[in-house]
Amino acid sequence: MNVHRRDVLRLGLLASASAVLAGCGVPLTRVPERLNALAVAAPGVSGCAAWLAQPAKSPTLLLAARPTRILVHHTASANTTDLSQAQAFSLARTIQQSHFSRGWIDTGQQFTVSRGGYVLEGRHRSLEAAQGGTQHVQGAHCDGQNDVAVGIENEGTYMTVAPPAGQYGALVGLCAWLCQQYGIPATELYGHRDFNNTDCPGDVLYAKLPQLRADVAARLGVQVRIWPTTKTGMTGERVRSAQHLLIAAGQTLTADGSYGSGTASAVSAFQSGAGLTPDGLIGSATWERLIRTVRRGDSGPAVQAAQGQLAARGYAVTVDGAFGPANESAVKSF
Repeated sequence: MNVHRRDVLRLGLLASASAVLAGCGVPLTRVPERLNALAVAAPGVSGCAAWLAQPAKSPTLLLAARPTRILVHHTASANTTDLSQAQAFSLARTIQQSHFSRGWIDTGQQFTVSRGGYVLEGRHRSLEAAQGGTQHVQGAHCDGQNDVAVGIENEGTYMTVAPPAGQYGALVGLCAWLCQQYGIPATELYGHRDFNNTDCPGDVLYAKLPQLRADVAARLGVQVRIWPTTKTGMTGERVRSAQHLLIAAGQTLTADGSYGSGTASAVSAFQSGAGLTPDGLIGSATWERLIRTVRRGDSGPAVQAAQGQLAARGYAVTVDGAFGPANESAVKSF
């Protein structure tokens, strides 16, 4: 489906205003005209039977709706140098027993990637569901996200070191295939910590998520515009810009630059109205709906968002919500 001009980028200051907020996070490219331009081969996934999983304690719940995102985790286990398939299978059995001990019916996540790059099915029927592409196995890997997100555990602890190349490559391949199967945009890859109070998936692996999104998009044969994830607890001009844009979209809140519960509620309300998952977190899909075009002669909170971004980059503009000659000059200079 072709993307209409009005759907592409609308912070509105310049021909490619996305570069303004990109300065807060990740270089941006165009939005995809197609979700998937290349066919992605299914990765080799060892099913539950292969790694000798015990039966689930209760029947697996197969949801009729497709998942809308992928969540990346780390197991917080040792960074073993044993990269064998036997180690991967042993890991899968250990995880299942650990999750049984928590009272769960089965392994919590849908898939696991070992440090050796082996991909394993986690919860029973997860592979079957992904192969079909229309159903989702309810997981137990992230509070509030188990009905809408595919969870992928990565063996190891990635607070200070990066995953091995083989493991990262397998993660890219698995994510690309899942995006293809379920129609998930490559931008909708997140970390556990985006939704729960946890260190998971580790500082280093979490910092690689923008690259993961870009690599998955490349594997799918599309280009995407990757916006910086913005969420509860954050402060600063990026948050204030989002608040101004939420106000421009009809939400009631104060643009104070602090992402608290009021902002999260406004984000959820906006997402519900836009047909997005109402999770209170501003990811790429939400940014794309919030952004709007402003130009000389315009006024209002969307203009304030643009002015705030320009001022934060050293341009001599007043954040008064009136787009005048000085703003136009700053935009051209930018």
